[in-house]
Amino acid sequence: MKRRRRRVVQIIPLEERLTQQARELRQRARRLAPCREREALLRKARHNETTAHLTEWLMSPGPRAPI
Repeated sequence: MKRRRRRVVQIIPLEERLTQQARELRQRARRLAPCREREALLRKARHNETTAHLTEWLMSPGPRAPI
């Protein structure tokens, strides 16, 4: 029996979801004292913001630099 792949239609664009998650991670990090968990949250927030910018750049119709 072949399993069917579950498909989810995303209503909110990827860039917005990543930006929102980064905002929430930074808010959680602000409530913590300096520690490893806080640094991990900030690292994840930076990663999400970078990914959002790259995705936006790749999806833009403008000219691109050669890869």
